[in-house]
Amino acid sequence: MVDLLVLGGLGVDVRVQVPALPPPVADSLLVPPIDMRIGNTGAGVALAAHALGLRVALVDVLGADPAGDVVRAALARTSVRTTLADAPAGTRRSVNLVDPAGRRMSLHDPRPWSGPAPFADAELAALVAEATHVHLSIMDWARDSLPVLRAATSVSTDLHDWDGDNDYHRPFARIADLVFVSDTRLGERAAKEAAELAPRTVLESS
Repeated sequence: MVDLLVLGGLGVDVRVQVPALPPPVADSLLVPPIDMRIGNTGAGVALAAHALGLRVALVDVLGADPAGDVVRAALARTSVRTTLADAPAGTRRSVNLVDPAGRRMSLHDPRPWSGPAPFADAELAALVAEATHVHLSIMDWARDSLPVLRAATSVSTDLHDWDGDNDYHRPFARIADLVFVSDTRLGERAAKEAAELAPRTVLESS
């Protein structure tokens, strides 16, 4: 048994500190040291839960590339159980521009999945059955596996900066008991969208 099963959301983050968002237009801009580390939403949830002492399992696709090696090395230093499939398109990457106030703009390279599903429904169902809670990242490959999650005890998801119109996000929201969403694009529609998802719990962030 595990306390938390995280589906999707592995990648690497390149964090760049900039003087302002958007950064000044220039041929070059001196910034503090830039590094690449494990990142993206699923990794953040899994590693935070692990740091809190929870038993964590993680399922996703990962490229056979240097970015994937960064992710594998970081996970190997933990007790997080991993079930990984090869991603022919490579490992997801994000460049995060961060201003002095901590505001972030993420330039996300999703490396879309193509081809047959990376995990059989029976394999995912067995993993879900062993989990107290499932956190679902809005990965393309996971969208087709949503029916398997109906047997989960509880499910959460993060819609990020959803605009309220993109139908891609709705199936994730409708299956989740706990929905995280940013009001960056929702604006005044945030309360209305939250009400439509009731009785699910919706947590907004700016």
